[in-house]
Formats: sequence, structure tokens, C-alpha cells
Amino acid sequence: MRKKMIITIDGPAGAGKSTVSKMLAKKLGYIYLDTGSLYRALAYKALKDKIILDDISALDSLCSDINIVLKNIDGQMKVYVDGEDVGDKIRTEEIGLTASKISAFAIVRQRLLELQREAGAEGGIVTEGRDMGSVVFPHADYKFYLDADPPERIKRRHKELLGKGNSPELQSVQKDMSARDEQDSKRDIAPLKPTSSSIIIDSTKLSVPEVVENIIQQMSDK
Repeated sequence: MRKKMIITIDGPAGAGKSTVSKMLAKKLGYIYLDTGSLYRALAYKALKDKIILDDISALDSLCSDINIVLKNIDGQMKVYVDGEDVGDKIRTEEIGLTASKISAFAIVRQRLLELQREAGAEGGIVTEGRDMGSVVFPHADYKFYLDADPPERIKRRHKELLGKGNSPELQSVQKDMSARDEQDSKRDIAPLKPTSSSIIIDSTKLSVPEVVENIIQQMSDK
């Protein structure tokens, strides 16, 4: 396979996008970009500054004033907000729901679109999110849409949170994920859905290595 390609992996929460993307990027020697972390970083700042989330003017000011910097550290993009490494602070369910809500606003998507495209300008990148193949990189070399049955996605997300020292009830995770799915799929701007050229992979019964090998095989066959 030729070098410097752009590979996008979209899909809902709990489908395994992050883990798969990291492993794929490592196998290919590419940079891994978690674009969802950019929205979470903005959500973190919005909550920290007590921004009213449906106040367009306040969000506009936030997008203008915030300083988001991406740093490539050992092949992975790290996100800094106003000089602060927010990596461990933006993985809560509250931040995730807030990120999903503010991502529906055009001013937010436009601000972060610039950062994402700049990060992938030279190719050699595996980028995951919810509109990577449809909006951010519509001319990506390969577009994948990773999905899984809702019960499996809920179980994975619950396990992930437990592994990070949290102790959420399974019912709470299910409620949050349902709300997230609703917001992501029904927003007017860039709703979550595969493109006509996306390769859809159901990861419900597949391990992470199996999904990665599936992707590499699909790329080799084209």
C-alpha cells in the first residue's frame, strides 16, 4: 500500500473506533488522530467557563478565544487547551454528552474543521470520529464505518469506564449512550451516518485485532 494515505473510521460510541484506530495506525506507521477529543476539549472549556450551551454568541466567543493545540507525540496527537494537557480530563460521560450537544452548532464545527484538516494535510493519518469520511475528509483514500449492536456497545463502554476507575451503573451508561446516539444521528449538521463509499464493518462479534485485519484486508483488495 502506498504511503501518506488518509484513512477515516467513523461510527457510534462503543463501536471500538479508538482502539481499532490506534492499533491500525501503529501497524501502518501512521499518526492517530482522535477528532472526538477536539470536541471534548471544547466541551471541557465550555463547562469550565460555565458557558450556556445553546447560547450561540457565547459559543462564538469561546471558539474565538480558546487556544487548542495539537502535538504529535510518539505518533499520537495530544490535545492542549490554553496550554493544559486535557487528555485525562475529557473522557467523562458529562463531557461526551456536552461535546455531542455543541457539535450540532455550525460555529463549533467550522472552528474544529480547520484544525482537523490541518492535522491531516500531509496524509499518513488514521482519523476517527463521527463525520470524518462525510465532512472532514470527503476525499479520504479509505473510509470505514465501524458499528456494533447497542447491547455490545453499552457493555464495552461500561467496561472502559470501570477500567478508568469510574463506577457507573450499567443502566446509567445505557441512558447516556442512547442520548448520545439520538443527538449524533438526528442533528441537522453532519449527522452520524456512513457515506455511500464507506466500508461498513460490524464489530459485534469481532476482537480488535480481527477488526484491524479486516480493515487491512479490505484496503489490500481495493
